[in-house]
Amino acid sequence: MAEQTTLESLLEMGFDRNRAEKAVAKTGNQGIEQAMDWLVEHEDDPDIDEPYVPPVANVLGGNADSQSTTEQPTLADTAEGIEDAENTCIDSETGARRPLTEEEKLEQVRRLEELMRVKQAERREREREEELEREKQRRKQGQELQQIRQKLQDDDMKKLAEQRRREKMEDKLARQRVKEKIARDREERAQKFGGGGTPSTAAASQPAQPSPSSPTSHGPPPTKKEYDESRIQVRLLDGSTIATVFKAQEPLAAVRVYVQMNSNVPEGQDFTLLSLYPRHVYTELDMEKPLKELGLVPSAVLVVTKK
Repeated sequence: MAEQTTLESLLEMGFDRNRAEKAVAKTGNQGIEQAMDWLVEHEDDPDIDEPYVPPVANVLGGNADSQSTTEQPTLADTAEGIEDAENTCIDSETGARRPLTEEEKLEQVRRLEELMRVKQAERREREREEELEREKQRRKQGQELQQIRQKLQDDDMKKLAEQRRREKMEDKLARQRVKEKIARDREERAQKFGGGGTPSTAAASQPAQPSPSSPTSHGPPPTKKEYDESRIQVRLLDGSTIATVFKAQEPLAAVRVYVQMNSNVPEGQDFTLLSLYPRHVYTELDMEKPLKELGLVPSAVLVVTKK
């Protein structure tokens, strides 16, 4: 039969019998090239080496049996004709068919093997090109994803830098406002005490007045003096001290800014102020209160401590 001829050719080429039988059956015994194509395309199938089970025809009655019996000779005749065609060749001189010699059979096997190698090489080349294309797509997608991540990271860094720039600018403006306020206060104090000459000169130019505290004087007791300034002395972390005069109505925050600008406290280091007698640690709410309200007038000693 033709199946046997194609099957024998595949076996002579080194194919496994189970695979060869599958190839012949799956291609409908259309020839050696079709069987080879099927083997090349399905050599990596997971079930390629499973035993081949030919399909079982469903017989539903006697008529089917008789029909199958009737058609069997026709199929056999067709198969014998195919077998004869594959095992014979046409003589170029007489035009008649003659059996293939052993050399011709070997030549046919070699030709089929060469065709097999060509088809396998073409398949490997096609698979290699497909793998290269898939790799290109993976790399392209990876680069696009990396670009998206880099853009998001750059945007976040820009936002963070802009936020820090605004914070520094606001802090700088706040410091500038405090400096200007301190400068104005100093100028006002200088004008107040130095514009009409020194106090000793003014006292010398005026005639002597009798002291109101003389034992011979009479009248109501003197009222408590109202101070509008306070001299604040600050003891720093290293034991050194600084001092200056503030308005009685200035907030305690002005003292803290003065310490930040005129001490060796590292920039950015947070600290707080406290008084020793009586001991009191000033909070953020106290920073908005005037010195007079906090009992720091006419003078006080404050200590810088780390938070």
